[in-house]
Parts: sequence; structure tokens; C-alpha cells
Amino acid sequence: MSAPQTNLATQERRHRGPIIGIIAVVGFALILLFWLMMDTADQGTPADNNASEIDGRTGAPVDVPPADPAQPPVADPPAIPDGDLPPADLPSPQPDLPDEPLPDGGAVTP
Repeated sequence: MSAPQTNLATQERRHRGPIIGIIAVVGFALILLFWLMMDTADQGTPADNNASEIDGRTGAPVDVPPADPAQPPVADPPAIPDGDLPPADLPSPQPDLPDEPLPDGGAVTP
């Protein structure tokens, strides 16, 4: 009866290192996941108190004057009217065919 207990104790001793390693790797992965979430949240919408923007052509910061409260906000684009839109004047994708049907042979004579 003592043989299975010895075998179990031996297996526990042999597997202790890999189990500790697995726990360490999972803990490290959780730390990296937490860091990634915090870094992503930090890159969110910037604060409204920024008085500069980045020029897309040069990458240099550009000072932006504060908004004039007397100026009305920019309007939305006009809405698409309800109903059908007028047909567009586009060329036909069909080849120009004669008004009369082709003869039996399909040859067209000029």
C-alpha cells in the first residue's frame, strides 16, 4: 500500500517546478495584459484644454485660436431628399446595336 503514496509524492516533487513556471508565465501575461489596457486607455481622447493641433503635412504643433462664441457652429450637410433621385446621365454599358434584328447568320453588312 505504501508504493502508490511514494509514487504520488515523487510525481508531486517532479512536477513542482513546471507548475511554478506555468504560474509565473500566467502571472507575467496578466501583468502585460493590464499594462496594455492602461496604455490603450491612456491614448484615448485628449483633453479639451489643448491649444495646439498637429499639422498633418509637417508634424509640427500649430497653435489654434479659441473658438468664437458669437460664431454659429458649422451646419450638417444637407440631407438626401426622400424619393427617387433623377437618373444620372451615364453612357450605356451595352454596345451600340442596330435597331433591326441580325440576319440568321449573324453577319452585319455595312
